[in-house]
Amino acid sequence: MDKLIIQGGIRLKGEVKVSGAKNSVLPILAATLLTDETCLIKDVPHLRDTNSMLKILRSLGKIVEFDKGRVIVAAGKKSSYIADYKLVSTMRASFCVLGPLLSRFKQAKVSLPGGCVIGVRPVDLHLKGIKALGADIQIDSGYILAKAAKLKGTHIYLGGAFGSSVLATDNVMMSAVLAQGKTVIESAACEPEVEDLANFLNKMGAKITGQGSPTIEIEGVKSLRGATHSVIPDRIEAATWIIAALITNGDVLIKNVNYRHLGALIDKLGEAGVKISQKGDSLHIKGHKRLKAVNITTLPYPGFPTDMQAQMMALMSVTDGISVITEKIYPDRFMHVAELNRMGAHIQREGPHAIVEGIKRLSGAPVMASDLRASACLVLAGLAASGKTAISRIYHLERGYENIESKLKDLGAKVWREKE
Repeated sequence: MDKLIIQGGIRLKGEVKVSGAKNSVLPILAATLLTDETCLIKDVPHLRDTNSMLKILRSLGKIVEFDKGRVIVAAGKKSSYIADYKLVSTMRASFCVLGPLLSRFKQAKVSLPGGCVIGVRPVDLHLKGIKALGADIQIDSGYILAKAAKLKGTHIYLGGAFGSSVLATDNVMMSAVLAQGKTVIESAACEPEVEDLANFLNKMGAKITGQGSPTIEIEGVKSLRGATHSVIPDRIEAATWIIAALITNGDVLIKNVNYRHLGALIDKLGEAGVKISQKGDSLHIKGHKRLKAVNITTLPYPGFPTDMQAQMMALMSVTDGISVITEKIYPDRFMHVAELNRMGAHIQREGPHAIVEGIKRLSGAPVMASDLRASACLVLAGLAASGKTAISRIYHLERGYENIESKLKDLGAKVWREKE
């Protein structure tokens, strides 16, 4: 395995382009299982997770081509309804093949998922919604076995203990598009990635309304056709570049951004004293020498995203004052705290809260990434720190940030890889 070495203390300057959204493209690729016709997906990021999903599609009988951000998915000679443990266990989002497989083949056998170690993330909401549509669900030897001679539209409340679920909404929506009659999903996830999936399904011939709101209505259709679709920009990558510019006191133009998707982050940065210039789909970020500490609570969209909690903590660790960061989506998502403290940060965890006392500067140190967003947090900390930071287990980073090493170098950062 490689580790990433960062020589800190360099201001980032230049331009960077945001890639397609990881959390959009994965369920969109899964949705191609709903048809035998050819689908073309554009602006697909080249990521470890993308490659994992393409392997799953091939294992299920699809013919897949991936070149220069374009994925073509076509029907193969043989189809399968079994998603194997070796593939699904590497990535949680792959569990969203359950809905499409059940819709098409009236049965599905899908391994329980894997992914980042950020606390318990059950699939109960997925199963609740699919059961409501008429499926019989059993769990056997680590697999979900789902069967339904006919799925029927119904009214489903999909709220959970920590709010709505993006992947559960995706799975139920894809189960319902070929069901008989009308399905109403209450407490649906409102994330832009869910809206993007619904828009793709509509291009395939589905009849979905209300996407982007807590109530989604789906009128079942008999079949879906192939379609062409461009994936939305990745709002978490865009937000990470914003923090990178700020934490290095840099001057960065970020291209291919949907400003509307960043409302909660931009609001909090405004409280901290940041001014962001927007022109079209670009944002211009100029660093401020010292920002104000702000309190943050993660919530489902349009609230502050849990996927930006770690990166924001890195920024607050070098910001004047004391901030309290509360994690309400995944209360155990604080494995980066110990690593930041190794770099000199003053952070104390109390249950779902992290109390961050800002310091003047972090110090480079050997650290270990525990998950995708924690790895981004440590990269940001390394950019701002004095001396060298060595980040182990950077394969986490490759799951969600396309070409991050080359993009950092283009902005002037000194980063390189070394063998563990």
